[in-house]
Amino acid sequence: MLTILLGLLPVPAPAALAPPASSPNVVLVISDDQWWGDFGFMGSEDVRTPHLDALAAESRVFPRGYVPTALCRASLATLITGLHPHEHKLTGNDPPRGVERARMLEHIEAVKTVADHLGAAGYRSLQTGKWWEGNCTCGGFTEGMTHGDPSRGGRHGDEGLRIGRDGMAPATDFIDACVEDETPFFLWYAPLLPHTPHDPPERLLATYRAEDAPLPIARYRAMCTLFDETCGELLGHLRDRGVADDTLVLFVVDNGWIQRPNGRGYAPRSKRTPYEGGVRTPIMVRWTGRVTPGRVETPVSSVDVPATILAACGLDVPAHWPGVDLTGDVSDRGPLFGAAYTHDVVQVGRPERSLLSRWVLEDPLKLIVHTDPARPAELFDVRADPAEERPLDDREAAARLRARLDAWWPAGAAAKGPEGRR
Repeated sequence: MLTILLGLLPVPAPAALAPPASSPNVVLVISDDQWWGDFGFMGSEDVRTPHLDALAAESRVFPRGYVPTALCRASLATLITGLHPHEHKLTGNDPPRGVERARMLEHIEAVKTVADHLGAAGYRSLQTGKWWEGNCTCGGFTEGMTHGDPSRGGRHGDEGLRIGRDGMAPATDFIDACVEDETPFFLWYAPLLPHTPHDPPERLLATYRAEDAPLPIARYRAMCTLFDETCGELLGHLRDRGVADDTLVLFVVDNGWIQRPNGRGYAPRSKRTPYEGGVRTPIMVRWTGRVTPGRVETPVSSVDVPATILAACGLDVPAHWPGVDLTGDVSDRGPLFGAAYTHDVVQVGRPERSLLSRWVLEDPLKLIVHTDPARPAELFDVRADPAEERPLDDREAAARLRARLDAWWPAGAAAKGPEGRR
């Protein structure tokens, strides 16, 4: 904790064990605030993502992936801890008013992260981009860009937020060093892209403005293409260094974003909500020669990504992690679960105090249960109605799914919502 509070630079990790026999490099690419359909490989004719389309052609693509909550800190914490937000307890972006940010760091310190597991197995790891959990070493990374010192602007990435927007050198230099040392590596690439500010280079904006889209839409779409270009540079560097075939590449979006056409910000039923526009994301896994490319329609979750990484690297997946290995048979994956929370935590360490909604997806049915008693539960067939515009009246199915939801998180079943608490 002292390292985090003082904002010290990352330090080398102590000597680790020799890497296991199966030790691919790992690159985790995380888009920030992008609707699940805004990719060429997901059918978009409006947003150009040629590099990610090429990655999809070489990957096992899960077009019906989900994140357990549509808020970035909680979603990113799931990707590094392998746990649902109510389990890792990082449900909101900021602490309650008057509470020091460092109080929330106790939760990341209490778990063994993906980077911790890989570091113990001889991996070097680099954090770039979004990172809310103090100094990058607090998450187990051996090195990184984020200092996490609040007195120097540390909140959600600080220096790390330059990656992608100001070039890729920290990531490519790290890859070069690991290749030269013949050391397996884990790279966390979570740029502030296409996240606001939507300030794309004019060369990209001009092409979208020429298509007569409203300016806010054009800016957002150009940012999606800018993000795609940075992914192309990163993936191209793996090829140039001859390690693409030895690298497990995973892709996910932290949460959805539906751009408002006539102004800044996101539209309803996107970011921070339990609806498809907030929690759905494509998930991709590329591992040349080990994972057969193709599309798998089974719904899966970002909570599966950490389990997939450890399994691919020959490491035991902790028994308490709820995720499954996405390189294997996922036909019996089972239901997916998630929740929506307040932006600021109501009480540190008490996730149920910040709870707004819970949801369960038992393909194709999705039940959303709100803590506000004035909002009735909602049941949708999200295959037939992905926009969730036609609620179903099926009491038997709703009761069955409600029982599953309450068994998943009993404390959430008793929560009454932040508005009704004293």
